[in-house]
Amino acid sequence: MAARIGVLTVELHIGGCRSLKEKRQVVQSLITRLRNDFNLSVAEVDHHDLHQRACIAVACVGNQTDFVNRVLDTVLERLETDGRIMLLESHLELL
Repeated sequence: MAARIGVLTVELHIGGCRSLKEKRQVVQSLITRLRNDFNLSVAEVDHHDLHQRACIAVACVGNQTDFVNRVLDTVLERLETDGRIMLLESHLELL
């Protein structure tokens, strides 16, 4: 049985942040919530020095492509409805 891997990369704008400390609080909250709610690997992967911008990568592994795609679509919907951030761009890659 082959493993299916999905990687969702999301560019975010975090309005209202005036410091890296404020950004870090929002990003860490998002990462923790996604890890706990979906049991996924999540990390901030770019824009570490910008206080209103973040790039988050989310990885999901499963044995069916449909399952991996469904989980990552649900993560994307969750991010779109979070009032603290604005989704700028997203990219989903299934391996």
